[in-house]
Amino acid sequence: MSSHRPPSVCLNPAPLTVTLGRPNFMQNTPLFHNLRPSPANRDSVVGVVVRSRCGRSEVLNSTRRVGESAALGCGTGTPSIRPLTSRVVNGEDAKPHSWHWQISLQYERSGKWRHTCGGSLIAANWVMTAAHCINTAHNYTVFVGKHNLVEGEAGSKAILPEKIIVHERRNFQTFENDIAMIKLSESVTVSDHVQLACIPPFETVLSNLYPCYVTGWGRVSTKGPIADKLQQALMPVADHATCSQNDWWGVHVRPNMVCAGGDGIVGGCYGDSGGPLNCKNTDPAWEVHGITSFVSTLACNYEKKPTVFTRVSAFNDWIDEVMMNN
Repeated sequence: MSSHRPPSVCLNPAPLTVTLGRPNFMQNTPLFHNLRPSPANRDSVVGVVVRSRCGRSEVLNSTRRVGESAALGCGTGTPSIRPLTSRVVNGEDAKPHSWHWQISLQYERSGKWRHTCGGSLIAANWVMTAAHCINTAHNYTVFVGKHNLVEGEAGSKAILPEKIIVHERRNFQTFENDIAMIKLSESVTVSDHVQLACIPPFETVLSNLYPCYVTGWGRVSTKGPIADKLQQALMPVADHATCSQNDWWGVHVRPNMVCAGGDGIVGGCYGDSGGPLNCKNTDPAWEVHGITSFVSTLACNYEKKPTVFTRVSAFNDWIDEVMMNN
């Protein structure tokens, strides 16, 4: 997560079980880039814990909750350890374990687990992340209950995936349908450090400047290091009418996406991909409205080029179908 405006540039197949390689669509100077760190930048973070997310959803108290498989219920959306949200946070350390559903997706290299993407635990055995985070050449594990990726932490755990399902219509050139589900090999035990996320009702669209928080272990500046401790930043929503203006993202932002930020100060960055855009509803309860997808190649926090997320409320039915059929 980038909190300082850098002088130059930034950044990062069918309903099948882990079946995609890294796309090769970056030619010349691309307009945007996903936020998964490049191999050279993934080696700085090693973990031994777990994060996960995803599940079957049902409607409870006007919030579309996600429960395990058949319908085990879901998170309350009110963390037992409350996030620090009383002021604007420009990419600062999150209060430890306050974003209970945040996970770290890690891949194995040279016998070590290395952070590559974020994700959200939306059911006891399901995690939701970005499609572009998945590469069939890698072995993955999900670390739940983490705050500091380089330290052992009580209550954290590493869980291997049982199955990974990538959206059948994901498009790595336009980043449409940038969503994937990870079924865990075992269910997570809910605790003060690990709880399930809520997702919004179908086709919920947030108003312009709606306050949301992005969280992740991505780079702290465009060319800076990946964070050891979970970062959070206030990033107001830029509605579709604003974000699709010609001097913003124009036609590159689609209706099934949601934008946040764009002030040139705060933005997602390498390593934040797949993580949640957290927004509080009127209950009040936290819901995951976005899956971190891409930013501008000009800089992670370039003015009028807000971080773009997959809009979760456009995929409720797909999430339900994946969980019911797997």
